[in-house]
Amino acid sequence: MEGHQGQGSHDTLALAQAHFDKGEYAEAEALYSAYIRQGACAAPVGARLGSKCIPEDLATAYNNRGQIKYLRVDFFEAMDDYTSAIEIQPNFEVPYYNRGLILYRLGYFDDALKDFKKVLDLNPGFQDAILSLKQTILDKEEKQRRNTEKNY
Repeated sequence: MEGHQGQGSHDTLALAQAHFDKGEYAEAEALYSAYIRQGACAAPVGARLGSKCIPEDLATAYNNRGQIKYLRVDFFEAMDDYTSAIEIQPNFEVPYYNRGLILYRLGYFDDALKDFKKVLDLNPGFQDAILSLKQTILDKEEKQRRNTEKNY
């Protein structure tokens, strides 16, 4: 029975990914949420890694569900999912990048900088993160310049 439950989890994740890839986000989100809720992955990080839960899969489920929320402009919910993905898989650079993009869009430049720098610590060749880091620095400097001008 246990093998079937593990296979069911894997099938749920694969089906969620297929819907995600086709742009069928409502279906994908429901399946990612079901995967996340499944008891096989509900234990604290590291507690049941020997069972059916694969941390990379769980982190991917959170990250991809976060992407769907991002596309819906549910930024804070998306950031919660990205943060969950990071907690499960701290060396997974993609959710740091995704969270950094939201932080940048919301004007939290210092926090965005931290996330983009973390991405580049993990993967120095991540070109989008290099560009995002540069743009964040420029926009932060521009914001500081405008604020300085207002005070004169």
